[in-house]
Amino acid sequence: MPWHPPLVRLAYALVALLVGLTGGLGNALVSANLATIQGQLGLTPSEGTWLPAAYVMVNITVNLLVFKFRQQYGMRIFTEIGLGLYAAVTLLHLLVGGFAMAVAVRAVSGFAGAAATTLSMLYMLQAMPRAYTGKMVVLGVGIPSLATPLAWLLSPTLLVYGQWHNLYLFEAGLALCSLAAVVILKLPPGMHIKVFEKLDFLTFALMAPGAAMLVAALAQGYSQWWFDEPWLAYLLIGAVVLISTAFYIEHHRANPLIQTRWLMTPTMLRFIVGAFLIRFLTSEQTFGAVGLLRTLGMGPDQMQPLFAVILAGTVLGIAASSLSFSPKTLIPQIIVAIVLLGSAAVLDYGRTSLDRPQDFFFSQFLMAVGSGMFLGPLVLLGITQALKFGPNYVITFTVVLSMTQTLGAMTGSALLSTYQLHREQVYSSELVAQINPADPQVAQRLQQQTGVYRATVLDPVQRAAQGTALLAQIARREANVRAFNDVFALSGVLALLFLFWSLFVAIRAAIRNRRLDAAAAAPANPAPARAVNT
Repeated sequence: MPWHPPLVRLAYALVALLVGLTGGLGNALVSANLATIQGQLGLTPSEGTWLPAAYVMVNITVNLLVFKFRQQYGMRIFTEIGLGLYAAVTLLHLLVGGFAMAVAVRAVSGFAGAAATTLSMLYMLQAMPRAYTGKMVVLGVGIPSLATPLAWLLSPTLLVYGQWHNLYLFEAGLALCSLAAVVILKLPPGMHIKVFEKLDFLTFALMAPGAAMLVAALAQGYSQWWFDEPWLAYLLIGAVVLISTAFYIEHHRANPLIQTRWLMTPTMLRFIVGAFLIRFLTSEQTFGAVGLLRTLGMGPDQMQPLFAVILAGTVLGIAASSLSFSPKTLIPQIIVAIVLLGSAAVLDYGRTSLDRPQDFFFSQFLMAVGSGMFLGPLVLLGITQALKFGPNYVITFTVVLSMTQTLGAMTGSALLSTYQLHREQVYSSELVAQINPADPQVAQRLQQQTGVYRATVLDPVQRAAQGTALLAQIARREANVRAFNDVFALSGVLALLFLFWSLFVAIRAAIRNRRLDAAAAAPANPAPARAVNT
C-alpha cells in the first residue's frame, strides 16, 4: 500500500466500483429479466433456471484458486484473462444465441466475477492510507451487493426495445471497460512466490464438480420438484462423495489447501452457521417481497421506485458499517443487521393483494440496510480469525465465505419457494372448498365474474365457465398472498432465534474474556504483608 496522490486514489476507488459492479451486474440483469429472456430464447422454466445456476456453479469454486494464483502470478493477470474471456463470450453470444451459449456466458461470468470481487477490494485498499484499511475492506466487499438493485433499475431502459440483446451488449461493455481500467491503472506490484502444489489441482478437480452438483440440485429442485426426478438424488450423492473425498485428501496433506482441522473448531463452526443463516435471511427480499409483487402482476417498470429505495438502503448500510468500523464494533454491527432483517420480515407480515411496491418501501429499506451492513464485518471477523493461524488459512476462510454466502442464498430461495408452494396448495384447497354456488355471496360473485365476459362470449354456458375459472384464479391469487405471509412469518421467527443465539454467544464470550483478563491480572497484585510480632 504505497503513497498515492489524491487523484490517483480517487481513480483507484472508481475502478474498484466499476470492477465490483461488473462482477455481479451481468448475472443480476439475467435474474431480474429471466422471464423475458426465457420467452425470447424459447426456453422452458427449467432451462431458464440453468442460467443463474451456471454463474454460481463456477463462481463458488474459483475462489479456491484465486488466492494462490495471486500469490504466484499476480491478481491482474487472472483478472485480465477472466474479463477478456467474459467480454469475448458475451459478444459471441450476440452472434450465435441459443441456450448453450447463454449458459456458457453465465459460466464465464462466474469465473470473471470471482476475480472481480477480490479485485474490487484490492483496488479500494489503494484509495486511502493504511490507517483506513478496515474501512476500505468493508467498502470493497460491499460494492458487489449494489448489483441487484441496480439491475432492476436499469432493466426497463435496457429492454426499451424488448430484446435481450441489449442486456448482453451492456454486459460486454462493462467487461471491456473494466478490462481497460485494470490494464491502465495497475495495482502496486507485490511479491510472487511459488505456492501451487500438484494436490491443489486434485482438490480443485474434486471440489469444483461436487459444488456444481450441489448448486444444480438446489437450483432445479423446485422447478423439477424434489421427489419427482431421480437424477436430483444422484446429483446430491455425487456432491457428497466428491466433496467428502476432497476433504479427506486435504485432511491428510502436509500443506493443505483447505484447513479441515481449523474448520472443525467451535469458533469456525459458529462462524459457518452464522454466515449461512444471515445470508439465508436476506432471501426474504429477493424471493419474498419480489416474489409476492410478481405474483400480483408487478414487473420491473412498476418496481423501479422500490429498488431505488433498496439501492439507497444498501449504500447507507455499507457506509454506516464502514464509518463505524472498529475491532470492537464487528459483533454489534452483525447483531444490528440481524435485527434489521428480522424487523423487515415482521413488517411485511400481513400483506394483502391490494399492496403495491410503495407499501414495501420502509420494510425493504430496513432489509437493504441490514444486507449492506453485515458482509463487511463478517469478512473482517473471518480474516482476523484466519490470520491468527497464518496466511495459508485465508484460503480456507475465502472458500468458507464464498460457499456460505452462495449456498445460503440458494438454499434460502429453494426452501422458501418450496414452503411457499406447499402453503399455497393448502390455502387453495381451503378456499376452493368454501366456494359453494348455493351460497348467496358466492353466487353473486360468480354472477359478477360472468358479467365480465357478457360482451365477448355469447354462449351462456361458456360464459359461466369463464366466470368460474376467473373466480378460481382470484382464489389462487389470495392463496399465494397468504402463503407469502407465511414465508415472512418464517423469516421473522428464524431471525428472532438467530438473534437470541448470537446474543448468547456474544455475552458468553464477553464473560469468558473478562474472567481471563481478571485471572491474568491477579498475579500482578502483590500479596498483603503479614504483621510480624516482635
